[in-house]
Amino acid sequence: MGYSTKGGGRESDRILDSIDRARSRNEFSASPFDRQASGRDLNTEVPGLDAMQSERIRRVFKTVETAYVACAQSPEIRKLAARFQSIGDLNEHQARGDVSVTIQYLDHDRYDDIGMAPFEISAEDLDEEKKTSGTNRADANGLRILRTRLRDGVQSAFAKLEPRVRDAVRERADIGHVAAVVTVDLRSVS
Repeated sequence: MGYSTKGGGRESDRILDSIDRARSRNEFSASPFDRQASGRDLNTEVPGLDAMQSERIRRVFKTVETAYVACAQSPEIRKLAARFQSIGDLNEHQARGDVSVTIQYLDHDRYDDIGMAPFEISAEDLDEEKKTSGTNRADANGLRILRTRLRDGVQSAFAKLEPRVRDAVRERADIGHVAAVVTVDLRSVS
């Protein structure tokens, strides 16, 4: 026939055993926090007492923006994207997730302001990204999609938070240290 079956059965069994070991290792070592990536920024530059309200809101937004960049560049987001690989737990290439933005006023009694934005990723999204990027690697395309969903989610979550940020600025809660945490969470649809 043109092909040899010499040792082919043992080779395929060894590959399947390797895949099974990788899956079971991931199942046993998975903690509830393995499905998220986050970035944090702490702004310690206290605005002057004569700073205008718009300048102080921009300071809070800049802190959120820096936390977003930290999240988008974190190694954890690459691990989330790797879940789209063929032996990953998102092998059907469908996922749901949330982007959350938390603003903490560390020198004030005000509670943290939290905004969330849900998103979905489907196999069609990965196919469209494959056409755009020119690569067949599901993890590379998943990373591009996750970063896009993260950017859109941060914008949406901050739009929801903006009235509360304005209230915090009126209460002068932003005078002092301000921290922002941006988190993207990804889970399987099934």
